[in-house]
Amino acid sequence: MNICIYGAASPELAQIYYDKTEELGRQMAKRGHGLVFGGGETGLMGAAARGVDAEGGYLLGIAPRFFDEPGILYQHCTEFIMTETMRERKYLLEEKSQATIVVPGGIGTYEEFFEILTLKSLKRLDRAIVFYNINGYYDLMKQLLEHTVKEKFMEPEILDMCKFMDKPEEIFDYIEQYCAEK
Repeated sequence: MNICIYGAASPELAQIYYDKTEELGRQMAKRGHGLVFGGGETGLMGAAARGVDAEGGYLLGIAPRFFDEPGILYQHCTEFIMTETMRERKYLLEEKSQATIVVPGGIGTYEEFFEILTLKSLKRLDRAIVFYNINGYYDLMKQLLEHTVKEKFMEPEILDMCKFMDKPEEIFDYIEQYCAEK
């Protein structure tokens, strides 16, 4: 299957984030899954792509044309789709994949996650959504979602629509089982 990864484009993160995300990409390819991602060369998008690429896996990059600048886009994708807008990019990231992994990121990653969770909660899509909780990065996100339920701004069953995991094997076992049950 093709798995979408949302994550940071920043080249200034602690090395653990790059190392763990590149290993996630390697494991993805070793298990026979392709990567659908925002096409970035740097940050955790680039780390995931390098991991998949190192194992000879399938890479589909999707990015808006305004990102087509030297050093911005990953040059070794199997396929690359250029879009006109970020919204079109997000739509294609969803359409071209069957599951989503959220690696550490900033506001763009949060926005992508919340949109996909909202669509799942509205029954507009059904897919595994997993936070790769490297170094406890998403502990506070989990607490925020739990607080949102506690304060009755969100139904409790929405918490079960995404998982927080810190081991690639556990992530892929969950995704593969989820897809097998569909």
